[in-house]
Amino acid sequence: MSPTPEDSPFGGLSSSGLPPGPSAKGGPDSPQNRWKMGKVTLQRETAHRGGKTVIVIKDFASHLPATVIEQIGKRVRAACGCGGTVKDRRIEIQGDQVDRIRKVLEAEGLEVGGIKK
Repeated sequence: MSPTPEDSPFGGLSSSGLPPGPSAKGGPDSPQNRWKMGKVTLQRETAHRGGKTVIVIKDFASHLPATVIEQIGKRVRAACGCGGTVKDRRIEIQGDQVDRIRKVLEAEGLEVGGIKK
């Protein structure tokens, strides 16, 4: 037998007059909802790469776990349609696609410094 609303101790409660709950910006599992993302630096490198350009995203906040940096790296690679890797808390993206990388990082909540547009 299931309880009726009259039997419930919460039956007489109302949510009117309460402030709205938190918004779901970016979803509940979004890193922006858990950590302050901080600032990163973009650096263009060609040394020891056979003359090919690589953009390095570095200087992530020390409180960000490696899993969040890997997720950001995956999103940047997908947005740029290129290869790359994450190692030693740095993301290396193949090709010279600074504008795309900057847009993705800013959408993730990071402040971007370094290479200018």
